Amino acid sequence: MNPFDKDVLTTGEVAKICNVAARTVSKWFDSGQLQGYRIPGSKDRRIPVSSLQQFMRAHGIPMDGLMAGRTRVLVADTDTTVCDALADVLGDETDYEVRCCSSAFSLGLECERFRPHVLLLDLGMCGGNPTDTIASIRANDDLQGTKIVCMGRTLTDGQAAALGQGGCDGTLRKPFTARQAVTCIGDAANVVC
Repeated sequence: MNPFDKDVLTTGEVAKICNVAARTVSKWFDSGQLQGYRIPGSKDRRIPVSSLQQFMRAHGIPMDGLMAGRTRVLVADTDTTVCDALADVLGDETDYEVRCCSSAFSLGLECERFRPHVLLLDLGMCGGNPTDTIASIRANDDLQGTKIVCMGRTLTDGQAAALGQGGCDGTLRKPFTARQAVTCIGDAANVVC
């Protein structure tokens, strides 16, 4: 089960994500703590992923359960050769599901459709202000679990620290090896690079 592939979850799926019994989820729902709806003509409950994420944040429940399944990686780089090379290497060396985009517009679309676990974001894609791009992604309730790794050729230690304070989960300095990318993605999917 991969909750990022769905917009709505059953109480059983929510229970697995939160590591509780299904009846506990039903109590949360029935008391109004967890927002959702009932299937018409049935007592079955459905919980939107965005409501679950808000509930988990509000109650300090670890978001790890939302990262279940095959890791989805979105590579966002204006240089299509970099995108293609990373997609090929990651496809060959890992079981990650990889997609690429090469414009800010396609980045927004792919984030909505693909809901990546990890976003490799080239700083050139950010129009000079990566903090705003990161903030826009972080503002989307459906992307709260997405880890953002910024990539750049001229990335200094000071810039990396500033990006970290601005919501970035890790950095990669170009050029980097395939092994560095795989390690950073793995670390980001777990916590940070």
